[in-house]
Amino acid sequence: MNKKKSSLPDTQNQADVREIPINKVGVKSLKYPIALKDKENEIQHTIATISMTVDLPMHFKGTHMSRFVEILQNEKREIHIDSVYNILEEMQKKLHANTAHMEMEFIYFREKKAPVSKKPSLIDYKVKFHAIMDKDKKDFMMTVIVPVTTLCPCSKNLSDYGAHNQRGEVTVALRFTDMVWIEDVINIVERSASSELFTLLKREDEKFVTERAYENPVFVEDLVRNIVIGLKKMKNIIWYSVEAENFESIHNHNAYAMIESQEEFSNGHSKDFMIKRY
Repeated sequence: MNKKKSSLPDTQNQADVREIPINKVGVKSLKYPIALKDKENEIQHTIATISMTVDLPMHFKGTHMSRFVEILQNEKREIHIDSVYNILEEMQKKLHANTAHMEMEFIYFREKKAPVSKKPSLIDYKVKFHAIMDKDKKDFMMTVIVPVTTLCPCSKNLSDYGAHNQRGEVTVALRFTDMVWIEDVINIVERSASSELFTLLKREDEKFVTERAYENPVFVEDLVRNIVIGLKKMKNIIWYSVEAENFESIHNHNAYAMIESQEEFSNGHSKDFMIKRY
């Protein structure tokens, strides 16, 4: 049986004469359980959608797709974030690659209490991790997507009563030296908006949230600037990108603003920290 298996042709290892290397090749949309550090509850278990890719030299016809899954399965039944670079090194070794990428997108839950009634409920946030090994250089980017409420300052100033408001979505991407808690990023974003969102609101809560938003109007421009001020207080962040998109309630388009850090290495970090982005 083993003899027959070893005699099967390895088509992926065949030579390719087109002389075109491939930047990223691998598997996407693979669902797998992961464990995360949770600031409020120590550990949170969730399901991630995972992509695993490597570079492919020009002389190879293809990569071995099954090896990506094998490497992941070797981490037993659950991935811990601390093991990501072990996985990337294994990908480099078993797939003969210089560069290995691992991307994980998952839902992160927090319990929030309504502002007046204090009724608890869970609210979900989207989070993405992108880890890279380029030879022996490491890079890691965390992206947190936070829903918020924004109320238009222009509408408030123009109107005799009322002002248009809407849900918005803020996307914060970060590179950092020491650990950054997902919860801390969420808190900065929610404090920067007209109001945070809740899953459960009683009547007294709804009144409070509506009035708080009216008292704190922000454009998307205000929102991204407020967030950047908060991020700059976190000394371990070395690069950031902040995007805000309002799903406008009285326009047939969305409002958008973005700020990207221009001083990634002002705190003395080498440019080697941020390797080539694909």
